[in-house]
Amino acid sequence: MDIFEAILLAIIEGITEYLPVSSTGHMIITSSFFGIAQEDFTKLFTIVIQLGTILSVVVLYFKRFFQSIDFYFKLLVAFIPAVVLGLLLSDVIDALLESPLVVAFSLVIGGLILLRVDELFGNSENNDISYATAFKIGLFQCLAMIPGVSRSGASIVGGMTQKLSRTAAAEFSFFLALPTMLGATLKKSYDYYDAGFTLTSEQINLLIIGNVVGFIVALFAIKTFIGYLSKHGFKIFGYYRIVVGIAIIVIHYFISPLTVM
Repeated sequence: MDIFEAILLAIIEGITEYLPVSSTGHMIITSSFFGIAQEDFTKLFTIVIQLGTILSVVVLYFKRFFQSIDFYFKLLVAFIPAVVLGLLLSDVIDALLESPLVVAFSLVIGGLILLRVDELFGNSENNDISYATAFKIGLFQCLAMIPGVSRSGASIVGGMTQKLSRTAAAEFSFFLALPTMLGATLKKSYDYYDAGFTLTSEQINLLIIGNVVGFIVALFAIKTFIGYLSKHGFKIFGYYRIVVGIAIIVIHYFISPLTVM
């Protein structure tokens, strides 16, 4: 991985992490085009730079983190399903992270769901999140272990199925990203070192650059997304996912197979 690839991946991470379009899916496709998806450092990079996007949530919603201890317990309850399934399915998830076609089909299916989610669940004005609701959102978030599903998309839809407003569901998804992505980063970093890999000074610099770029881009992406979502809903993201997913499938089968050897 060179600095150009690192910056581009970080920009993609910053834009897509909190949108219902799958940041992991976009980075898998991009790194596959570059021919670096199979590299162990690339897999580490795409997880670790999420720390930058986590920090953007802390900055934007700083006051909300001091609202009540109850808030943290609800995040913990929502986080538990991802911990359990993440540990149980670690090897399966790593294998899926190398498949552009898994991403493509997940994008299309998720897009079709987003086209209907507003009319099915989009009329609520409820902003109150119970412990039961938090746990159910956590279960929905686990669907994002399939690359291309979108962690934010799955958890937002999960919140809306529990009669939360679009904004409340989206904001809880942002908060839930903190323990989820921090846990994933620590787990991936441990696995990387446990496998005998060490970081070079150049790789450390790439991780620093990736986190800084991801942080800056995510600041703008979150504010823009919340404003758009409250007024217009999810349809544009559904159409986008379908177009991108179909394009990947066409490219793979009719132009140039996207493989990660």
